[in-house]
Parts: sequence; C-alpha cells; structure tokens
Amino acid sequence: MDQHLPTTPGAVTVVQLPDGTYTYADTAHLPAPQMAPQPIVQHIHQAAPDRTVQRMALGTGVGAGAVSASVYFGPMLTAAITSMAVSLAVVALVVAVIGWTTVTIVRSVGGTDGKAAAKTLRRR
Repeated sequence: MDQHLPTTPGAVTVVQLPDGTYTYADTAHLPAPQMAPQPIVQHIHQAAPDRTVQRMALGTGVGAGAVSASVYFGPMLTAAITSMAVSLAVVALVVAVIGWTTVTIVRSVGGTDGKAAAKTLRRR
C-alpha cells in the first residue's frame, strides 16, 4: 500500500490509521477533533475590612474553627450590641421626657413653692 496518497478536493481527506497506514476517509464520518482543556481563570479578591479576625486566625494557624466561629458569631455579636444600644437610647429618651414633663407640671401647678422645687429638680 502506498504511504503517500494524494489529497482530493471536497469532503474526502487522507488520514493516518493507528497502524501507521494512510487511507481516504469521509470527513462527515470522522470523530470530532479533541480540544485542549481550557485554562481556569480564578479571580481572588481581598477580604472585606470587617474580616480582620478571620485573617488573624488564618495567619496564626488557629484553623477553620476560629474562622467559622468569627464568621458566625461576629455579625450576631454586632446585632446584639446594636440592639442593646437602641434599647438604652429608647430608655434614655423616655426618662428625659418624663423628667421634662414632671418639671413642667410642678412649675405650672405649684406656684412659688413649685417653681423652687422645679429649680431644685433641674439642678440634679
């Protein structure tokens, strides 16, 4: 068999078989060409500014437990502290309104003794 077959125009082409011989083959019946694997591109971003605890835990070799605990308990602790601050602010507002109301009522109802008592309450 001849190793140097001429190529023909059209859909027929010359291919080399696994045993090393050449033959004519119809391109419609050839397997699809194998593509090389595509490289995977990963974009690695910096951690958010509030992830300091996680970065410190990873840097010191503490491990995944500390990182997962800081991820889980960090936002929960922030929410709890914020909730307490809001509650204290509401209590402070209520105390200020009650104090102002008490001073105003004592001043208007008490006459001269009421005005003196209001001044005493205002100083404290």
